[in-house]
Amino acid sequence: MKTILCIRHGESTFNAQWRVLGADPLHYDAPLSPAGLEQVRERARTLADIPVELIVSSPFTRALQTAVGLFGGHPAAPPIMVSALARERVEMSCDIGRSPRALAADFPSLELDHLADVWWHAEGVPDARGICIEPLDMVAARAAEFRDFLHARPERVIASWPTRVPASAPTRVIAQRRCQPPR
Repeated sequence: MKTILCIRHGESTFNAQWRVLGADPLHYDAPLSPAGLEQVRERARTLADIPVELIVSSPFTRALQTAVGLFGGHPAAPPIMVSALARERVEMSCDIGRSPRALAADFPSLELDHLADVWWHAEGVPDARGICIEPLDMVAARAAEFRDFLHARPERVIASWPTRVPASAPTRVIAQRRCQPPR
């Protein structure tokens, strides 16, 4: 049996501005806000007793900051694997990422060389903001591939950022369930 901890990243600068503006503030690859950094610091203590064996994070800056902040000093010292399969759906500016080279400057301890230069969805006709909205069928296919990837891993306790977690649940374990093997 496998346990997947689904964790929401901390509040990003995008999230904070969205609440104020009610519209896309055009924060590309938005990092954590000061409140988000504090959320991560607070939650790291609550996860210290969970025997996590692997972290799978999306390459978004906010997710990487959350992964390093939550698990960088974890007693089990779980490795952090960065996978574009774990990324959010592209529909806002914050869902446009940065190249592996740019990310490596901020996260030198993480392995990022396997990522494509453009690892987020960038196909189709851009909207007025210049964003190519990712079709839901592509998101569903990627989510299924990610689920199968997690199930195939040998680790029994994995923490990750799923492709869809409500923004109302910042940086807390919102689901811990025992997963059956894929059908």
